[in-house]
Amino acid sequence: MLTDNETEDVWDDEDPEAEVSEADSEPVERLRIVTDKRQEPLRIDKFLMNRLEGATRNKVQQAIDEGYILVNDNVVKANYKVKANDTIVVFETRRPESQEIIPENIPLNIAYEDDSLMIINKPAGMVVHPGCGNYSGTLVNGLSYYLQQGQVDVTGLNRVGLVHRIDKDTTGLIVIGKTEKAMHSLAAQFKKHTVYRRYIALVWGDLPNDEGTIQAHIGRNLRFRKIMDAFPDGEYGKDAITHYKVLERFNYVTLVELRLETGRTHQIRVHMKHIGHPLFNDGTYGGDRIVKGTVFSKYKQFVDNCFAILPRHALHAKELGFTHPATGEKVQFDSDLPREMVEVIEKWRTYTTAMRKA
Repeated sequence: MLTDNETEDVWDDEDPEAEVSEADSEPVERLRIVTDKRQEPLRIDKFLMNRLEGATRNKVQQAIDEGYILVNDNVVKANYKVKANDTIVVFETRRPESQEIIPENIPLNIAYEDDSLMIINKPAGMVVHPGCGNYSGTLVNGLSYYLQQGQVDVTGLNRVGLVHRIDKDTTGLIVIGKTEKAMHSLAAQFKKHTVYRRYIALVWGDLPNDEGTIQAHIGRNLRFRKIMDAFPDGEYGKDAITHYKVLERFNYVTLVELRLETGRTHQIRVHMKHIGHPLFNDGTYGGDRIVKGTVFSKYKQFVDNCFAILPRHALHAKELGFTHPATGEKVQFDSDLPREMVEVIEKWRTYTTAMRKA
């Protein structure tokens, strides 16, 4: 993604469940090169610096590390030597033509607010930040309007106070910085992985252990650039660590809590798919079908009914803790599970109880 308006490191190390399209629009092919048959071996970073206007070596190497440059449909390292007849494809993330945020009077569920920050309990279906195809109706549009009503000058606040994000269909807590000082403090805490984040999820299958840790690099899928994938060998992507603990077992699905040591795009969803337990009704990562269970039509109807009640992946950002940027004190916030998620959990509880009695 060789652009001049690159995002900050803290945005790259964002809250894990953000839709890629919210800040980074759909990756598109910017350049395709088939090298000449007389091409002499040359490091790919040097090769592309000569082909891309305004590209620096650092930008090229960053794009290589993030999987935005493929050679013969494979990711490579910066020291790869370009050779004759190589096919090189460079992807970029196209951002909206206009970066202007239009204030909109959108209802916000404010769990807490003071002069430095806000805690928002985000509903399902709300995109956090304007991006490709979502230029209005986002949390940022609503925040811009709300803060202006309170006479808060948002012109200097990057992304109107955002320091992390959760994706469109994930519910739960987001912290917003209302001052530059608060934003810098919170961003630094996210970057250092000192923010406490606890999620609740319903996942497919019966996990073999009551608790555990998932560690696998996360990067863009090598074929489908809009989604992420796990790379356990560590050759590609960024290091990601998720800790899980079983809360309740329902034979075919399991209720778990997840704590994050790092924050990568779609981290929880990718990690759970990686260990064979995708989130319930996660259409992007294979959870919107029967992954575990019987072939009986009554069971299929039961699952379909659950999908209808919860028409999205079952993930909620329940707790958020950090050091308050103004007071220096540790603060922690909690939110209730959304009604539809509670209803589906209760249906599974009733279903498995009936099975045990049968």
